[in-house]
Amino acid sequence: MKAIRVYAVLIASLLWQLSFGQDANKTGLSSKINSIPFQLTDYNNLSVQAILNNKDTVHLMFHTAANAVTLTEESMKKVKSLSFDGADTVKSWGGENNVSRFSKSNVLKIAGLQWQNVPIWENKNSGPQTDGKFGIDLFENKVIELDFDNKTMFVHRELPTKTKKYQKVKLFFEDDMMFLEGNCLVGDTLLSNKFLIHSGYSGGILFDDAFAGNNKLDEKLTIIAEKELKDSFGNVLKTKKAIVPKFMLGNEVLQNVPVGFFSGALGRQKISVIGGDILKRFNVIIDAQREHIYLKANRLKNTSYTNT
Repeated sequence: MKAIRVYAVLIASLLWQLSFGQDANKTGLSSKINSIPFQLTDYNNLSVQAILNNKDTVHLMFHTAANAVTLTEESMKKVKSLSFDGADTVKSWGGENNVSRFSKSNVLKIAGLQWQNVPIWENKNSGPQTDGKFGIDLFENKVIELDFDNKTMFVHRELPTKTKKYQKVKLFFEDDMMFLEGNCLVGDTLLSNKFLIHSGYSGGILFDDAFAGNNKLDEKLTIIAEKELKDSFGNVLKTKKAIVPKFMLGNEVLQNVPVGFFSGALGRQKISVIGGDILKRFNVIIDAQREHIYLKANRLKNTSYTNT
């Protein structure tokens, strides 16, 4: 088995080799619309209750930038129905090579949905208050709706008519990850960039190293804090935190948005990120082809940003 390259968590290629994509969707959607309740955690993550192998109840974070089902080392202490078949070398967000154990074939149930032959990987970390994570690959060729007002994820066969009341924004789907264009005001200049939609990141915006360096953010923005982040395998990444007065997604404008960028590791962070503290402010619909995302500001739009 060859090593796999990961951003944030494992990329889908190995999952297809393990027949996940072929078998998982055979049990598929039982109706035109399936609803999955979620909890919005204190860390802006979406937590969903799931059952493994008809025995173990776990809480998994829905991760828009992931294509794998994972469990943390800590959660494995209470999971009884899963056994590991081997291990492989993976590369994490922190840029380090790590060894991750995997279990080839499991049954996963979420709300009224069930998937067979699901591979599960072991990570050190997940979103706080969750036991692991799952990604958008479970809903291949399906429309995904995140309704933060009602704390419900809907999975549709077809694009719902309500999108007529939403703002339509182009998606860039690259390496099984979803990006959209955003604009931020730095000084008197409006800067445009592509951002990964990353519900696993609890903060607001994280700039890539090239964008931060080329636009001299360290000089133009007032640094209000420095902190450490940890990736799925515990690698430490140091960031600087600042505020931009305006951030725009299409014609939606957010005020005084917290942003971060890495220090001391130029070139490591190659992708800019929109995290959960931004995502939760919109009800979101993602089309089945991953070509467009539909946004509608919700009742959380003007709430205070989380101090993460």
